[in-house]
Amino acid sequence: MKNSFKIPQLLLRIALGMGFLATVSDRLGLLPSGTRNVEWGNWGSFINYTATLMPFLDRPAVNVMGGIATLLETTIGLLLITGFKTRQAAIASCGLTFVFALAMTVFLGIKAPLNFAVFSTCTGSLLLATIAVYDWSIDSFFTGAGK
Repeated sequence: MKNSFKIPQLLLRIALGMGFLATVSDRLGLLPSGTRNVEWGNWGSFINYTATLMPFLDRPAVNVMGGIATLLETTIGLLLITGFKTRQAAIASCGLTFVFALAMTVFLGIKAPLNFAVFSTCTGSLLLATIAVYDWSIDSFFTGAGK
């Protein structure tokens, strides 16, 4: 079967991966705070936001959950961009963003996940997980697929 998804899957992998890494950069203060399109600008502001999504947890638990989310987003972003364990990363991305979408919808309303494109990221990740071959990836290098 001919793989007709070479460029779309590559672009989708990069877009999803960069989306995760951009939000991580924002919350770690790697983007200039107070400038346009910077949502949090530092860890404290990110944790305050995270607390609104988990009002049932105390502050130390929110810090742990924020750290776990950041670690997962960093890992998923890097895996998607490099194309290593792509299917597993896409499934993890779908699951993580689905949880984000639920929490945002329940505690902030439907507009919040729409503003952050959480539904698009979730469904794009699900679509990526269904692609048979990930050209221009570490996965295809090791399997010899896509040649």
